[in-house]
Amino acid sequence: MADNLQERLYQNIRAGLLAGRFQPGERLKIRDLAAEWGTSPMPVRAALQRLVAEGALEGEPQRSLRVPAMTRERYQQLLPVRLSLEGLAVELAAARIGPAELERLRGCVERMEQAIERRDVQAYLADNSQFHLVLYQACGNPVLLRLIESLWLQVGPFFRRLFTEADLSLRLNDFHEDAFKALEAGDGKAARAAMEQDLSFFGQFLLNLLALESAETST
Repeated sequence: MADNLQERLYQNIRAGLLAGRFQPGERLKIRDLAAEWGTSPMPVRAALQRLVAEGALEGEPQRSLRVPAMTRERYQQLLPVRLSLEGLAVELAAARIGPAELERLRGCVERMEQAIERRDVQAYLADNSQFHLVLYQACGNPVLLRLIESLWLQVGPFFRRLFTEADLSLRLNDFHEDAFKALEAGDGKAARAAMEQDLSFFGQFLLNLLALESAETST
């Protein structure tokens, strides 16, 4: 029973990281999370330690935990790896994806569009992570999927910054729509190209944002 509770808490916190619920630099308070889920601190602490071991969280003095801060150097290292792995996953998935997965992706695209119109950041991020991960899960390669998910645990909390520019938000769904149309047509190369454009376009925006913040801090 305790193992099941710990696993459920781990999956809940992990899903929150993937969907950008927690922000870079945010401290996670064990007692607050335990109160939120109506449990004792012990299984929460165990779940968080698993995420520390995966690099999704980091420890601080006095045993507190936080979401790692994002730096330009770190994101520069993550982005090309994501491009390679996620692009491959999309192309593999295009040959295997079925009607049920396509219907889930369609729902994600529609809900993301509605969330953008409402400026509902958390709703957009939740469906954004679902769109990508449902698509990647269809690749049929569990090793590739584990690598991608480990990267998403590191970058998911940073995606909230995409909403710092009103004009940018109007483009947040464009490449998802292009990828979905390509998947419907069975065109794996076009689907891969659309997802790589998504990663590159918004990745460059985030890199520029980090560079600007670094320059402001140093002056």
